[in-house]
Amino acid sequence: MPNRRKQLAYAPRHAYAMGRNYNSVAYQSNVKLGPVAHTVLIALIITVLGLIYLTQAARATSYDYAVQQVDNKIANLTVQKGDLEIENAKLTSLQSARNSAVATTMTTPSQTNYAN
Repeated sequence: MPNRRKQLAYAPRHAYAMGRNYNSVAYQSNVKLGPVAHTVLIALIITVLGLIYLTQAARATSYDYAVQQVDNKIANLTVQKGDLEIENAKLTSLQSARNSAVATTMTTPSQTNYAN
């Protein structure tokens, strides 16, 4: 048996030529590019990628401005809300003081003297 394994291991190359998943046709392009053409192509690819990056960065920046405007509106509305809460507290405290039991039992003074 060991002799048979050696024979299979050293089979001639043409025996494997039409095996499974083997490309029987080798494609060779007729177009040959030199080193200058390769350099130009790489420069063009880098330029295109740079332009794509710049457009995406501009979109992100414009989105940041929109978010900043919304944040400013939220801050302004929060300040207005605080002012309205203070005004509401003042108005309700005056009404509750006028309608309280202490305020209804108070009398107006008959004589008032002011210091000169």
